[in-house]
Amino acid sequence: MADDTQRAVTLHRTSLGQYEVRNARGGTMTIGVGDGADFTPVELLLAALGGCTGADVDFITSKRAEPDDFTVHVTADKVRDETGGNRLINLVVRLQATFPEGAGGDAAREMLPRAARMSHDRLCTVSRTIELGTPVDTRTE
Repeated sequence: MADDTQRAVTLHRTSLGQYEVRNARGGTMTIGVGDGADFTPVELLLAALGGCTGADVDFITSKRAEPDDFTVHVTADKVRDETGGNRLINLVVRLQATFPEGAGGDAAREMLPRAARMSHDRLCTVSRTIELGTPVDTRTE
């Protein structure tokens, strides 16, 4: 898959507003509309944003020291108006990481802000797609 640039998932309806999602590697999860414990599509978007940014930053800082704790919080406000319809605004990705004492931990702490900027500015496919925007072609068959 290293040379394949296309990414895909398939959703199969299991009941009203409930779907099983499957990726090409055989992984599955369920999503819903917010009336149960399943993640909603909006929550998955926030998770994708946090997961992408978190992974970028984690890979960069962990080369210096393994974190004692690493947490990513992602928030947004859902709005609806006449000009833009339903959408999210005020997206914030907040990284909280603690590293051990010593030279490695110091290097990781020093690298943390730069790694976050690198993820935001060029590495994270999810945040780059959201910020740059791309048309969505919705088709029926």
